[in-house]
Formats: sequence, structure tokens, C-alpha cells
Amino acid sequence: MTDMRRTILWLVFTMSLVLLWDAWNKHTGRPTMFSPAPAVSGAQAPGAAPQAQLPAPATTGGAAVPTPPPATVAAEKVAITTDVVQATIDAKGADLIRLELLKHADEHDPKRPVVLMQRDGQRFYVAQSGLINRVDAGPAFPNHTTLMTPMPGPRTLEPGQDSLQVRFESPEIGGLKYAKTYVFKRGSYAVEVKHEVTNTGEQPATPQLYLQIERDGYAESGNYMMGTSTFTGPAIYSETSKFQKIDFGDLDKGGVAVPPAGTQGWVAMVQHYFVSAWLKTDSAQREFRVTKNPQTGRYTVAMVLPMEQLAPGQTRAVDTTLYSGPQEEKRLEALAPGLELVKDYGMFTIISKPLFWLLDKLHGFIGNWGWAIVALVVLLKAAFYGLNASAYRSMAKMKAVGPKLQELRERHKDNPQQMQQEMMRIYREEKVNPLGGCLPILIQMPVFIALYWVLLSSVEMRNAPWVGWITDLSAKDPYFILPVVMTLTTLFQTWLNPTPPDPMQARMMWIMPLVFSVMFFFFPAGLVLYWITNNILSIAQQWYINRKLGLNK
Repeated sequence: MTDMRRTILWLVFTMSLVLLWDAWNKHTGRPTMFSPAPAVSGAQAPGAAPQAQLPAPATTGGAAVPTPPPATVAAEKVAITTDVVQATIDAKGADLIRLELLKHADEHDPKRPVVLMQRDGQRFYVAQSGLINRVDAGPAFPNHTTLMTPMPGPRTLEPGQDSLQVRFESPEIGGLKYAKTYVFKRGSYAVEVKHEVTNTGEQPATPQLYLQIERDGYAESGNYMMGTSTFTGPAIYSETSKFQKIDFGDLDKGGVAVPPAGTQGWVAMVQHYFVSAWLKTDSAQREFRVTKNPQTGRYTVAMVLPMEQLAPGQTRAVDTTLYSGPQEEKRLEALAPGLELVKDYGMFTIISKPLFWLLDKLHGFIGNWGWAIVALVVLLKAAFYGLNASAYRSMAKMKAVGPKLQELRERHKDNPQQMQQEMMRIYREEKVNPLGGCLPILIQMPVFIALYWVLLSSVEMRNAPWVGWITDLSAKDPYFILPVVMTLTTLFQTWLNPTPPDPMQARMMWIMPLVFSVMFFFFPAGLVLYWITNNILSIAQQWYINRKLGLNK
């Protein structure tokens, strides 16, 4: 039994050191064992209009439809301002090439808003759409390389206005004219995008509408600890395969399987806290594609919607939604089935989602995410009270028999087999389970890890204040006050526990809290607050049980 305890302790200690080293590498920007460095596309000349990758069009005989050359005339950049976003739309393709989220501060400069989409010399992340021909060797249609004309109208959502429309129209290409209308709404990150296609030629046309998001492989840094990191990359939701994340690394290798065509689904680009997604919620045939452009190193996820044949003079409209904003679960759930799944909870989603639901309810009642975390710990401790009480009684009994075990070790130090037999006899007589204090910890560990993912992934915690100096529960404590308090409470709790008879185990019992405490210096403040609250409640419960057993003397 002692050997088993020693093995478990050494295993935990070794893994702690490995994870601590990995976390430190992440904190200092060095390569890590658990999260390889993301692929970053090569920078281009500032101000240049990058050549976006058009998804391979569907064909009937295998021949790809040629793409018209990009426009050489400088396209107008249309700036849009609402109460929540500042957007830039390039008249070339009417692409959304820059999006600032005015309600979310930048991680490195709180005075600036988060820039979700951008196209400059360092970053490439845009939303595009256009038309491709369903007929082999047919004429090219207006697409995201076509120079379009912005129609006159307001560019700012004024007070009292609920929506703002911005319309772009293409010239006639291949017998078709294409118009794209963005509808920005007050307080919303979901932009309605209406696509109108008119057949201006003399022959029927069979276009397809493609909706795509293209970006480089850069991944934002964040509070990544415990060998974990949130997902960055394309995601597809379909009626057959449901939610599917696609790693940049898999696209680098090629051969990624995508869901079959269906009548439901959406495509997205996911990153820590934020997401961009093309949505079409009504039932309509669609095809999914995801590629990497070997020339630019950029990644594209696309949804292609076949349109019915257009007779000469006929116009048809397709309504879609482009969501680009924070991963707020309630907002995402209301937009499209499965869209809330872009919020990355890791492998403990089944526990994390109910925890966030409860945390959100507490926040609605209390009004502060920090105090909601404290209340959540109180509820969890109440739920596990009986289990913890059993563990603390077991540890208290172990502390009571500690002197006997120490005397036994001294007496039989030259006879390990006899010492083990005598120790087992004492355990039986005193009705002590030496591993009784470990089981509750193992049972509660998934809950702790799940809550870690909740705090790591929830944009609601981003820039959420608690008290005083804690202005962002998703970031580390700037003055390390909470980690120091956590260390002191952990050491005090260790003092309440029974001292192992093995000197090595006794030293380990004090070393391990210090190791974990160092890791907590870089954890999100919300997680450290959770641990401190848990420690204080555990100390109170353990002190109470020790007092009942007469051990607080």
C-alpha cells in the first residue's frame, strides 16, 4: 500500500513538473510539447490586395471553371460604423476585409478594440462570396475578384436607427449581374447578406453561390496552461457529420475528409473567444469545401449553394447571414443549430456546459462574474459535502494513527515486510483506509478541469472585473496577490493533513503544493479565485471534522 501511494505521488509530481515546464514555454513564447507552433503565412507588401483562393467549383465532367483575372483598378474601401463594429468592405468582390469589435478590448492594448478580421502586411482574414458556373467550360461569373460598385447611402448607424444597408453591384460578366447587400443591425454581430443574381444574357444560366472565409494560420496567444490550448481553424457543421473541427496541421498534410453535401449546415473560422461563420438556416442544398492554398499558405473553408437555372431577364435572391463576433453561447444558439459548439470546452464538454449554464444563472442573479464563481464553488462544495466529509474523516484518522505508524517504522526499519504487515494490522484495527482521502480528489478532478475550460473558453470572462485590482478574470493576477493567497491556503490545508510515515512522502507532501502554486501564478485570475474559495471551504470543513475527532489540539 505504501509503495502504491509513493508511486502515485511520484507520478503526479513528475507530470506536474512536465506541465509546469510546458506552461512556462508557452508563457515565454517558446515551442511546446503539447501545442506546436501555428503555421503563419508569409507577409505581403503593405497595402497590396491579396489574391484570395476560389474554392474548386463543382463540375459535371471534371474540368475546372476558369477564374477571371483580378481587377487591376484600385477598388474603393467602404468604412461602416455601428454601435458594436467598425467594418471595412472592399469594392473588389465586396469582401469584408476588416472588422473591429468595439465592445471588446484588445488583449495587448486595452485602449484599442479587438480586430477580428484584417487584411494587411501581417495578417489575412477575410469573408468572401461570389458566383461560379455549374456548366463545364462555361463563361466565368462575377466573383470575389470582380470590381463592384458601392451604391450611395449612409455608412454610419445613427442614433435611433435599427439597421444600416450597404449595397454593391457588379458589372455584367458571363451574362450575369451580381448584387450584394449587407444589412448591419444595432447591437448585433450577425450581418444579413442578401445575394441577388440577374441573368442579363440571352441564354439560361446555372450559377452556384459560394460563401467562404479565408485566413492565415496565425493563432492568438492566450491563457494556455495544463498542456491545453483552445482550437484555431476551420469548422463545419452538417446534418450528417454534425460539428467537425479541422486542424491547420491536417490541411498542411492534405486529404482532409469533409461532410457530404446536404440541406443543412454552416462553415466557420474559429479562434479563442471569437468566430466568423457563414450561415444559411433554411433548408437548401449545399456543398462543403476546405482547402489550403500552397502558394499563399492560407486556409479556406467554403459553402457552395447551387441555384436554380436562371432564364434570360430573371432575378433570384439568396439570403444568408455572416456572423463575426464573440462566442457568446446564448447568442450563437439563437442563430443556427450547433453554432454554440464552436466554443471549445475540450474533452470535458459534457461537464463544462452544465457548469457554464449554472455559472451564467448565478451571474444573472449576482451581476458579477467573480462573485458568481465564488457562489458556484459554494454550491459544488455543498453537492460534494458528504464525499469530502468521508475523505476528511479518513485523513483525520490517518493523522491520529500517525505517531503509531512512525514508531512502527522505527522499530521495523530493518524488516520492510514485517513493517508492512504491522501497518496493515493497524489500518484494520483503527478502520483506516490510507487511500480514503484520494478518491474524492480523483472524483472531483474532472469537475475542476471542466471549470478550467469554462473559464478559459468563455468570452464572458474576458475583461470581466471582480474587485479592486482584478479587472480581467480571464487574465493572470497582475500583482500575483491571488496566487500568493492560494499558496498560503494550500500550505495550511497541507498542515491539516496527516503526515506520511515515509520521510520521502512527507517531503513530497510539502513540495507538491509549492509546485502547483508556481503554476497558478500564470493561471487566469478566475481559476485562482475558484481554487482559493475551494481551499477556504475545505479548510473549514476539515478543521470542523478534526475538532469533532479531537485532533485540533
